Amino acid sequence: MLKIILSGCNGKMGRVITDIINKRNDAAIVAGVDLDISQNGPFPVFNNFNDITVDADVIIDFSHPAVLTAMLDFAKAKKLAAVIATTGFSAEQIDLIKASANEIPVFFSFNMSLGINLLAELCRKAATILEGFDIEIIEKHHNQKIDAPSGTAILLANEINDELGGKMDYEYDRHSKREKRGATEIGIHAIRGGTIVGEHDVIFAGRDEIITLSHSARSKEVFAVGAVNAAFFINGKNAGMYSMKELVAEK
Repeated sequence: MLKIILSGCNGKMGRVITDIINKRNDAAIVAGVDLDISQNGPFPVFNNFNDITVDADVIIDFSHPAVLTAMLDFAKAKKLAAVIATTGFSAEQIDLIKASANEIPVFFSFNMSLGINLLAELCRKAATILEGFDIEIIEKHHNQKIDAPSGTAILLANEINDELGGKMDYEYDRHSKREKRGATEIGIHAIRGGTIVGEHDVIFAGRDEIITLSHSARSKEVFAVGAVNAAFFINGKNAGMYSMKELVAEK
């Protein structure tokens, strides 16, 4: 039985993860962490990691970047694996995640969907074949999403950039520029509206032809399922950084 601490348990994604785990017979949430502790369910909910007294195997964090330091400190003190599914981290916070992986196993991905990570692999392949094509990424999300561009759009751009030797520049805003598009640009554009769960289009535009690779998430459950799969994957692993690449490779 995999024993899970769920950070952000009373948020939207936390409730979806809870529902998924409750339908399994090989895992259980033994404690939750959330600012809102009024919604206790079948497990105790705390607003401070240091108040947790139950034993666990792994933390799934679907909360807020502000929680990161406290969550990692607790995980390192208790030698727990951590699945980090929160987005919107600063560069300094990402460095902290990487440093923590020297002490505990950390699973970190900007997107927990298997489909998105397959899209990333396809983008890498396209980038090597479609030499000289202009690359634009368009991401669409609901009107409640705070960070822009999405972590997934950055993930896709990073995968392409790595494949191309790190020579690409990210262009987030062209409205103030009166000049032609640069050859080493990756344009990244954010759209916010309605209840869009998440859509990502990667456009490779060449001379007289356009190739578009797309992914559309129809519910938040795809991210929750990925996070739970990651918790099973990382349990028992040695300290280090893990991502969907390793999980997909095992399938």
